[in-house]
Amino acid sequence: MGSLPAAASPGPAAAAGALGFSTAGQLTVIGVCALTAYLAHLALAVFNDGVRPFLLDFLQGRTTRRATGAVSFGLSAGFVFGLGAPMALSSGVLNPWLVFLPTDLLGILAPRKWLAPVLGGAWGAVVVFGLKGANEVAHELPVDFLTAMQQMATPILFLFTLFPVLAISKQFGRLPGAVAGVVEVALVVVTMKLWPMVFAGAPAMAAGVLLLIGFAVAKDLRQQRRERVRAADERMVTADEQPEAADERAEAADKHAKAAAEGATAAHERPAVPDEDPMVSLFSASAARLRRHLPLFMALGAGVCLLAQLHIFGGGEAASFLIAKGRTAEAAQVDFYRAFGFLPLIATTALASGAYGIAGFTFVYPVGYLLPSPWWALVCGALVFAAEVLALSGIGRVLGGLPSVRDSSEQLRGAIGATLQLALLFGSLLAAQAMGGGLGILLVGGLYLLNEAMGRVVVRSAAGPAAVVVGGVLLNVLYWLDLFTPLTS
Repeated sequence: MGSLPAAASPGPAAAAGALGFSTAGQLTVIGVCALTAYLAHLALAVFNDGVRPFLLDFLQGRTTRRATGAVSFGLSAGFVFGLGAPMALSSGVLNPWLVFLPTDLLGILAPRKWLAPVLGGAWGAVVVFGLKGANEVAHELPVDFLTAMQQMATPILFLFTLFPVLAISKQFGRLPGAVAGVVEVALVVVTMKLWPMVFAGAPAMAAGVLLLIGFAVAKDLRQQRRERVRAADERMVTADEQPEAADERAEAADKHAKAAAEGATAAHERPAVPDEDPMVSLFSASAARLRRHLPLFMALGAGVCLLAQLHIFGGGEAASFLIAKGRTAEAAQVDFYRAFGFLPLIATTALASGAYGIAGFTFVYPVGYLLPSPWWALVCGALVFAAEVLALSGIGRVLGGLPSVRDSSEQLRGAIGATLQLALLFGSLLAAQAMGGGLGILLVGGLYLLNEAMGRVVVRSAAGPAAVVVGGVLLNVLYWLDLFTPLTS
């Protein structure tokens, strides 16, 4: 199998130790962490989608801070230490699992309002100063497992390209999925041949997402056409009915009118009972609660957008490696498509719980990547979040009437998870090969399988990168015991 040209290889441009932050970057990370912890304390926003539904019970007094914090820790710890930290160390770019999941927990557990931003800011300081120190120490080890982890970049980027194909196959069947797969692979090959400076997955992902939308729209149009035909048939049957049947309906209508009049008279004699849908009432109250805190959300949007604009932060695994390579346009495209997979989930959980997402619908990521100035990032980030919060009720209503769009988003989200799980596992084994040959594969693969056998103590997405870190430490211990000789490059 031939190797890719250097320009087409989407691995990080800098060494894994490129975790130095400017003063502006350090202050931004610390400030955003303080603000996100404060919002989590108020139960206004958290990053973990799994934690958000539990905040309704907390707001209504049915559970305590400690119990909600335990839920947050259980759902987040594996991602922080198994995925967030290894990804940041290997790519040199921060990610939301490392930055935002801990501030969820710290903000929820903080017993006082003033303590939440203090704890959040402290975590931000740990990230910008502690991570750099850990990185430098790791690079001094005989087995440099952080540099080996750069091998994860290519599997993540290229396998991530196929997530629209999986979504199409799941929702619309094998044939449309096969068509999408052929189109995407052909575009990757053509792009690598004709435009080697462009990340080959970008045009393929665009085509895949467009095909998914096209199939969904075609399905909705067919359904609407069937409903119109059915309605026309019913009208024809009604017009052809016998006069006797019409008389019977008229008599039934008279009886119904009399019963309704009697019911109206009785209604004056007893209290009125509201007939509003309780879910509609809950959604309206949640949307109103978020709008009341609009200035805080605008500040949050400004901070997150600035974090992305400084190019020290990536919204996902693929985007992190693209930003490390300096390919911000491709990173923006990747995160833009990814946002559509999570928009319905974030909107519905926000309306049901009264707590928004720390990154909103995540459109603020690609906006930040592409902006030329930090000042523009502050303004545009605030405006993006303001628009999202104000439009939340309308988005909920629109999603309620678009079943195919909701299904497509669900399939996209599942496909993203499936492709990244495979990419992270495959990339982790490549990293194991690079740092320890067969012994490295044995250790990393064995740790992954052990985690599976033990009921996934570490979530599957994080198990591979976590196994690389643990395997790298074990290889260094074996070296100090004179039982292992590091591979020479």
